[in-house]
Amino acid sequence: MRLYMVIEHFRNGDAAPVYRRFRERGRMAPEGLNYISSWVDDKLATCYQVMETADRALLDEWMRRWEDLVDFDVHPVMTSQEAAQRVAPKLERPGKQMSPRDDT
Repeated sequence: MRLYMVIEHFRNGDAAPVYRRFRERGRMAPEGLNYISSWVDDKLATCYQVMETADRALLDEWMRRWEDLVDFDVHPVMTSQEAAQRVAPKLERPGKQMSPRDDT
């Protein structure tokens, strides 16, 4: 499964049509696309949403259902724990460890 940070820019900065559709129809996510969590800015103009799926095409399908009300930016992301695991091998440097006082 892959995580995606979906940044939703409400058209004309207007959240009302988005929340109206959500109230009437729900999230409208296809099977296999999972909502994780979301946050909305204090101007009610932008939503930062984390979604999870093994199939990016499902995310695209879901966005098409909302594209008349929302402009999307999508960024693949990982948890901080996954990032730490990925970078861990790069933290080990073979060879001599220089102290801050070594000039050569």
